[in-house]
Amino acid sequence: MGEVTGVNVESGVVRVKDTPDVRFDYLVLATGAAYSFFGQDGWAADASVLKSLSDALAIRERPLGAFEWAESHAEPKEIGRALTFIIVGGGPTGVELAGTIAELSRSTLALDFRHIDPTSAPIVLFEAGPRLLSAFPERLSKYARITLEKLGVEVRTGAAVNEIDGRGLTAGTERIESSNILWCAGTAARPAAEWLGVEAARNGAVRVDKDCSVPGHSNIFALGDVSSFDAQDGKPLPGLAPVAKQQGSYVGRLLKGRIEGRPEPPPFRYRDYGTMAVIGRSRAVADFGGLRLTGFLAWLTWSLLHLMLLVDFRSRLMVYVNWSWAWFTYGRGARLMTRTDRARSPARACRTRSGGLARIAPAHEHPGAIDHPGG
Repeated sequence: MGEVTGVNVESGVVRVKDTPDVRFDYLVLATGAAYSFFGQDGWAADASVLKSLSDALAIRERPLGAFEWAESHAEPKEIGRALTFIIVGGGPTGVELAGTIAELSRSTLALDFRHIDPTSAPIVLFEAGPRLLSAFPERLSKYARITLEKLGVEVRTGAAVNEIDGRGLTAGTERIESSNILWCAGTAARPAAEWLGVEAARNGAVRVDKDCSVPGHSNIFALGDVSSFDAQDGKPLPGLAPVAKQQGSYVGRLLKGRIEGRPEPPPFRYRDYGTMAVIGRSRAVADFGGLRLTGFLAWLTWSLLHLMLLVDFRSRLMVYVNWSWAWFTYGRGARLMTRTDRARSPARACRTRSGGLARIAPAHEHPGAIDHPGG
């Protein structure tokens, strides 16, 4: 439960809040990254991010709470703002989130209300670059855009956001009123480089040597999103889970060999086994180098790989049964209201991260939901 606040390299100690300093012989930093608002930190008050489990639960409350609020109110303008969903960022997270919200409103909740029509809720995805999923081949990016548009998502590429406030956002000269702004754009590393007083990359990540150690400190290592490791082509490795897992395994072997007095392994080399992004029910893209998949086959591959990454057979079996049931039934399970406070405004009700209007669906309610493994 300790919260690290700094590192004293000279003394070889880690500073922990409300706890005595912890001495180390070897230090491995794997503190990850947080979302960056490109210098506009004030936007964070009005835009939700998806980085942690608590973030995912809060975002899941947004559409459910918004629809519940709109069902019992009659002001068209406020209802329109409460039921407009904006996702900023067209990477894998933004694409998956847009597809999930679209399927939630178009399928799972389509028949749950009498006074509003969830299927008509506007869902807008903004991407500043020229295409979605820029790290994927162009053919897969095009498929992702077409699929999202078929789901009812309005995709706007080449559209950078200028302003975000409590009433909506501005992109270029266009203003959109919304209480549901979800930020999936840039990321920045945790402040490990500041703790160590070493050189950092543009996103604040610690630059590391070929053995993942911090230059000038052979007993300190940085892994995953908090590190900047230049691959053989001179480009930094992407911020993906496989990179962090392979680096962790490598440093584990290196430290074991060093402590036991055995030769250390050769420099770290990342093996790219491919990347995938799920778009929605039975829709995904997968790039395995020479093999590129789209549609149901890519989604099935994605699902099987995520099942195999679970820790034990019981977890795999339970998730498989839940996903299968949800796939055939479109996830029309019971939703639990955890708190009712209808006096709150739609903006405040949808922005709250703890409490507020919440209608929580069961875990793994449908494949591709934001509470699935890896989502």
